[in-house]
Amino acid sequence: MMGMHEIIWHGRGGQGVVLAAQILAEAAYIQGFPGVTSAPTFGPERRGAPLTASTRISDRTVRTFSQVASADIAVILDESLFDAATSEGRIKENGLVIVNSMLTPQQIGTDGNFSVATVDAIGIAREYHLSMGGSPVVNTPLLGALSMASGLVSLESIEKGIKKKMSRSKASSNFQAIRTAFERTKVLRARNSKPEIQDSGEKR
Repeated sequence: MMGMHEIIWHGRGGQGVVLAAQILAEAAYIQGFPGVTSAPTFGPERRGAPLTASTRISDRTVRTFSQVASADIAVILDESLFDAATSEGRIKENGLVIVNSMLTPQQIGTDGNFSVATVDAIGIAREYHLSMGGSPVVNTPLLGALSMASGLVSLESIEKGIKKKMSRSKASSNFQAIRTAFERTKVLRARNSKPEIQDSGEKR
């Protein structure tokens, strides 16, 4: 994929938003993108407070290090942040929004200007017993959803990237959740303002 891809992660303190942005950048670099950066929101990041992190992936050196203002891809770890994350100007035309939700993309809805992908990251985290401080770990399953819905970074690269950031045992269990999320992600594509439904199915 040519050009610059700007991704913004929306979540709450304690959900691993910054780590997810870093793993994606690592995976993209491993895959062969020469330009990758990740940057957290500056300011207080108390547990439960909304925060964002940015990832930029490019086929050229990245010279921009500010937060992403208008994203090609938005990944929403907490469904309650959907409206704020997709408010006017936050998503580029024909962009992609990926949401941790039990709802289908059709139930969430779209005005046709961007695609919507959903996956039950909480359910998958519980299935693989991934928790931190008593809360389900949803950041890594959403990496699988991003891989499936965007095609930007492969599962193989994400697996290598996560091994750079986690111990072997944690990387293994988290990657199982990532692969399952990849398989279960559902996408409502927006093309010429006429969304087309795409489902990953359950195939490996």
